[in-house]
Amino acid sequence: MASLAPISRVGIVAKHHLRPAARHLTDIASWLHARGLHPVFETATAALCAPTGDWRVRDKDTLVTEVDMVLVLGGDGTLLGMADRIGEAGLSIPILGVNFGSLGFLTEVTLPELYPALESAVTGRAHIEERLMLRSTTTRRSAPFATHIALNDVVITKTARSRLIDLSVSVGDEFLTRVKGDGLIIATPTGSTAYNLAAGGPIVQPSVDALVVTPIAPHTLTNRPIVIPSSAAVRVQPLMEDRDEAFVTFDGQAGFELQAGDEVSVCRAPTPLRLIRPSTRSYFEVLREKLKWGER
Repeated sequence: MASLAPISRVGIVAKHHLRPAARHLTDIASWLHARGLHPVFETATAALCAPTGDWRVRDKDTLVTEVDMVLVLGGDGTLLGMADRIGEAGLSIPILGVNFGSLGFLTEVTLPELYPALESAVTGRAHIEERLMLRSTTTRRSAPFATHIALNDVVITKTARSRLIDLSVSVGDEFLTRVKGDGLIIATPTGSTAYNLAAGGPIVQPSVDALVVTPIAPHTLTNRPIVIPSSAAVRVQPLMEDRDEAFVTFDGQAGFELQAGDEVSVCRAPTPLRLIRPSTRSYFEVLREKLKWGER
């Protein structure tokens, strides 16, 4: 873990239409101003309540370029969206997630812990975990077509009306297997508790330097999840016939339809996400609480 650099500008992003967050926004702004800090509100977040004073309001893409940290009010999905934007911009600004519902894997700070967590962050006492991110490059007709950054996973799936898809999977320059089924997940350790877990993949502690490749409902039961070094690139090519359809999605936030001959290459992104973890709650405590281990 690393310590935080000095912070003067704090970006504030709330879950879309999260009305319960509205009454907290003005209080957070006042709290920051009282400490000589400058809040910068995301556009839709500012619209949740009547702005007071000279609030700075920016769209999400601009906001991440103008702040020293981002405070997310919502759930893991809201944090994922901002994490991916930070990664796309090639930045390393830290992010603090506050959950307005139950405890999250990423937004593990609860609402009663908001101000103590924010205090430890802006005073530099909180620690940061660096979380591996993915860079996905899709090649179409031998040319780069699209590049995306993802914190949790890159997922290639069939459509609802398709019976299954056929995927050729390589690790580095070596052919690994063909997967026939509903699709394939390439996940980071952070993403191992997301779609990967629901598909029967392993839970991987975030400090482990690895990727997880997990088939989704494989037609052949011997196709099993595999954990590989994060230094290895995973290349996936859909073997498509005329009526086949396949999609690639990134953290469930964005995606597009693949065409015959496309290749999706997934590797470790050059810049990790810096996740602020001010609480004393350990990763295993979060697992026990979220997954209800030991409960009947």
